[in-house]
Amino acid sequence: MYLTHMALNPERRSTRELVQSPQRLHAAVLSAFVPGTAEAGRILWRLDHPERHRLDLYLVSPVAPSLEAMADQAGWPSQPLWRTADYHPFLRSLGVGQRWLFRLRANPIRNVRPDEGGRGDRVPLASVTDQVLWLTERADALGFELVPGEYGPNVRVSERRTERFRRGGPGGRTVTLSTAAYEGVLEVTDQERIRDSLTRGIGPAKGYGCGLMTLARHP
Repeated sequence: MYLTHMALNPERRSTRELVQSPQRLHAAVLSAFVPGTAEAGRILWRLDHPERHRLDLYLVSPVAPSLEAMADQAGWPSQPLWRTADYHPFLRSLGVGQRWLFRLRANPIRNVRPDEGGRGDRVPLASVTDQVLWLTERADALGFELVPGEYGPNVRVSERRTERFRRGGPGGRTVTLSTAAYEGVLEVTDQERIRDSLTRGIGPAKGYGCGLMTLARHP
């Protein structure tokens, strides 16, 4: 597995056109890999906008990407195009009891089934309280627990967004995607499960930039 970071230039018109649609950005990400790559493992991506003049694209993939086309369209000419690292050494270093800062963009939903049975609907969770509870309830199965803070789990929803776009082009079905960006502190409780979470993703809508969790050293 490989972890890739690429800085995008939000001042370029072509960048803004690319990132305004998760469908368009998803297609651009897939174009960085030879056909059939997804059969070797999940391709995850996430777009962060930590500052007004900064966009960060992260990818986790079974093979290293070739992002030349995206760099031509949305990159910074004065900076390295992208950086890719072998993810396996970091994954092997994870151990029970370690604490990490984490960042995750997810699509927190609940499944609502009709009274008469049949296929249910996916309903987005609208409140911050419900969005935090969604992650808290899944943490154990994902291989970690949220470290307690002063007023509950040490996690915050730093951004919430609802986007609407056409799937598959102008004539396609309209998709409404509600996402929440989480930041907080976790403690590893199961090595294999958290490795799976980092490489297979968390929750639905992975093709649209959800589910990729990254870790950073906890001070």
